[in-house]
Amino acid sequence: MSIFLTGSSGFIGKNLTKYFKGIYTINNYKKGTCIDINQDIVIHLAGKAHDTKKTLSPEIYYEINTELTKNVFDSFLKSKAKIFIMLSSVKAVADKVNDSLKENHFPDPKTHYGKSKLYAEQYILSKNIPDDKKFYILRPCMIHGPENKGNLNLLYKLIFEKTPWILGAFNNKRSYCSIENLLFIIKEIIENKNFVSGIYNVADDEPLSTNEVVLLIAKSLNRRNIIYNISPILIKYLAKLGDVFRLPLNSERLNKLTESYVVCNKKILNLIRKPLPISSKNGLSKTFLYFKKQKQFI
Repeated sequence: MSIFLTGSSGFIGKNLTKYFKGIYTINNYKKGTCIDINQDIVIHLAGKAHDTKKTLSPEIYYEINTELTKNVFDSFLKSKAKIFIMLSSVKAVADKVNDSLKENHFPDPKTHYGKSKLYAEQYILSKNIPDDKKFYILRPCMIHGPENKGNLNLLYKLIFEKTPWILGAFNNKRSYCSIENLLFIIKEIIENKNFVSGIYNVADDEPLSTNEVVLLIAKSLNRRNIIYNISPILIKYLAKLGDVFRLPLNSERLNKLTESYVVCNKKILNLIRKPLPISSKNGLSKTFLYFKKQKQFI
């Protein structure tokens, strides 16, 4: 079988190409070219991720995450391809989670990134799908793995520079997604003809606290426990000062570092009926050891 792949130059695309090498023939879509699908499977990874520096105009998100997805999906419907896999995001549903995020959660994204992903999902769901075709919208949480340049790199850099972790008194839980688990799930979707079209959350089995992640980083660097349990009241006061004086720790950053975001992956696992290849802790440890080996801090 053959795959029509968008986003081949990105972190996930590069890993997917390596993962399926020798298994499927992959044809990469080149940005700006005509979308002509002659393959059996479409895997749509291309997208504009979060702009942490906040320099992008909102239109960029909708142009790439929404409109490009519409064009690729329309081409899929006209083609001979039977399977369409789109990479969306949990942020298409919610920026904050009180309990555990499930697929039937009412979507209410607050960012242009989340909204652009949701509009793409809604477009796909609005179409009449031929009986011989299937679509899968995957909503992963924070994806990590070798060569990834995301928020985990920033946290790793703090610990590498021996910065004390002063947020030990905050207790949270966050879901993560190893690139190995994501690619395993994509492979299972392709090979399992009984999979029903629809939306599926993708996450590692076990959510971890930020403190646990900090300890995993410290262990990879052979460092001692550098976690300090400073009063949350004092920390929040310092964060408010950071809002005024533009310090590294401000209210927005504190919230991101200490909030909980747990994602339920039971729907997809009930269909696969196989254990995920790697656990949260082992996956993150593998990522951090790669950072150490490559001296990848930024």
